[in-house]
Amino acid sequence: MKYKILENPNYKEAYELIEEGLVKKATMLLFACCKVSYEGRALSELDYGERIIMIKPDGCFLIHQDNKVDPVNWQPPKSKTKALIKDETLYLESHRRKPPELLEVEVKKIHYARYNLIEDYEELERAGYEKDMGDMIWDNPHIIEEGFRPTVREYATEHGFIDILGKDADGNLMVLELKARKAGITAVKQIRRYLTDFENRENKEIRHEEEKQKVRGLLVAPSIGDDALELLEEEGIEFVSVEPPRELKKDKKVTLDAFK
Repeated sequence: MKYKILENPNYKEAYELIEEGLVKKATMLLFACCKVSYEGRALSELDYGERIIMIKPDGCFLIHQDNKVDPVNWQPPKSKTKALIKDETLYLESHRRKPPELLEVEVKKIHYARYNLIEDYEELERAGYEKDMGDMIWDNPHIIEEGFRPTVREYATEHGFIDILGKDADGNLMVLELKARKAGITAVKQIRRYLTDFENRENKEIRHEEEKQKVRGLLVAPSIGDDALELLEEEGIEFVSVEPPRELKKDKKVTLDAFK
């Protein structure tokens, strides 16, 4: 059986369904009136109210109210869930060892409970991120300017990783910081730190070679704020407007046969 649903179960029926779901490593969903307490890195209490409780086979334990995207209480993967009955009341506990945390749910009334054995083996494909911009620029360097030659990606500095390092048509070094959304002052300060790291490196051999070359900083983003543009000009850093790719790299056809 791939799923099981109970409407208005009593505490014993709900307990048995949860135990069965835990053994089968199913994804469980409960609509219940419950009280929640948390003890760990902090303390919290949430009095009785109707909420959605989700328990996943990877250990995730989520409690959702009827507003906001994020759960009001949650435990991460690798947490351990157990159900128990005390004084004719159903309790759910989610334990985490490191750091030690305990999320306890006292269930007053369950409107429905269900588990589902979910088969899903696909990874999420995403487009429009800095990595996608980097791939596009690496394959089409003329997007930045004619004669640009990218040489290294994720180049390590003291303050982080330069997205793309390369050279222009005259052999000058180019430091590219990529942003998939509108760039702000933080992005300008970030590339300024990278340029400072480049200027202060302790590798004398590389530094001696680079003393003959100009180092250009380029902030690459779809757009930039007015304050950030002003700071960019003060720092002598260039801006290049590039839109990130919006298409997925592959178009896979999914049929119903995959779920039979």
